[in-house]
Amino acid sequence: MFTVGLPREPSQPVSRRWRITGWLLAAVWLFFLNIPLLTALHQPEVWRRVLGAVTLVGFGVFYVWVFEWARGRRQAHRTIPRGRAWTALAVLLGLGLAGIPGTEGDWLTTLVFVAAAAVFLLPSRDALLVVALAALTPPVAAALVPGWEAEGTVVFAVVLASFAMFGVSRLAQRNAELQAAQKEIGRLAVAEERARTARDLHDILGHSLTVVAVKAELAGRLLELDPAKAATEIADIERLARQALADVRGTVGAYRGVNLATELAGARSALAAAGIAADLPETAPALPAERDELFGWTVREGVTNVVRHSGARRCEIRVDPTAVEIRDDGRGPVGEPEAAGHGLVGLRERARRLDATVTVARARGGRGFLLRVTLADPGREATR
Repeated sequence: MFTVGLPREPSQPVSRRWRITGWLLAAVWLFFLNIPLLTALHQPEVWRRVLGAVTLVGFGVFYVWVFEWARGRRQAHRTIPRGRAWTALAVLLGLGLAGIPGTEGDWLTTLVFVAAAAVFLLPSRDALLVVALAALTPPVAAALVPGWEAEGTVVFAVVLASFAMFGVSRLAQRNAELQAAQKEIGRLAVAEERARTARDLHDILGHSLTVVAVKAELAGRLLELDPAKAATEIADIERLARQALADVRGTVGAYRGVNLATELAGARSALAAAGIAADLPETAPALPAERDELFGWTVREGVTNVVRHSGARRCEIRVDPTAVEIRDDGRGPVGEPEAAGHGLVGLRERARRLDATVTVARARGGRGFLLRVTLADPGREATR
C-alpha cells in the first residue's frame, strides 16, 4: 500500500494503480460503520434516518480523504501540520456526534476511526492521548446516558485499530525514508559516473591531443627539410586522431580499456616525436587486470606531462610487479612537486581504489620530476 518508487515517467501507471489501491484499502474498513448505519435506517422518524445516514456517509468520505491526504504528504516527505491534524480529528468527531439522533449509542463505533486517524496524523504523545480518550468514552458514556450499553467490543476495536494504524504509519515512514535513500543513491551514482567520464575524457584527450600537437609541430618543421618524413608524421597524426575518436566513443559506451603494454608503446612513440630520449622496458610484466590498468593510466599521465610541461631531454620508465615510475630531467609541470591538474587528481582516485600510493616529487639533485605509483598491498586484488 505504501510502496514508493522513484519519480520517473515510465512508473506513472504503477503509481496511479497504487493510489487507487490505497483509496480502496482505506475505504474497505468503513464496512464496520454498518452497525450505526442500520440503527439509523431503522429509526421511525424520517429526519432521524436521513440525519444518521448523511452524517455517516460524510464521516466515511472525510475519513478516507484525510487518510489519503496524510499518506500523500508522508510519501512526499512533507510534515503533517499539527493544526490541520487536530482540525481533521475535530471534524470527524463532530460528524460522529452530529449523527447521534439517528445512530444513538452506536455512534461510538466512529471512535475507532477517530483513534486510528489520530495515530496516523499526530505525534506519538498526542495520539496516545486521543486513543486513551476514545477507549474510555464508551464505558463512561454508558454510565452517564440511560439506554446506552457499555460496548466492550468498541473499546477492544479502538485499541486494536490503534495498534494496527501504528504499524501502518511506521511502514509509511520507513518507505518514505527508503525512497529518500534511493534518490540519494541515484544522485551519487550519477555524480560518480559524471566524474568518471570527465576523468576518462581528460586522460584520453589530454594525452592524445598532446601527442598530436607535438607531431604536428614536428611535421611543420620537416615539410621543407624532409617531406617524406613529414608525410610519415602526418600519417601518425591521422592515426592518433582516429584512435582518440575511438577512445572517446569507447568511453561514452563504457567499453574502453587501458593496459600497460599499449601505453608503453604509445609512450615510446610520443617521446620520440617530442625529441625526448626514452628509456622504457621492452615488455610489460604480467599483472592482474586492475593493476595493469592502473599502471597503464600512470604511464599515460606521466608521459603526457613529460611531453607537455617538462622541457625534458630524457625520460625513464621503470615497471615492476608492485610499482611503476616515470622520471625525467626536466623542470616539471609548473615548478612545484605538489602541483596537480585534473590528470593527477584522476590518477589518485584510480589508485585509491587499489590502496595504491601516488608520489609526485622532484628527482634527486633538484633536476627532473618523478611520478610513482606504488601498490600498498599486492595481495589485495586476489581477495577482491
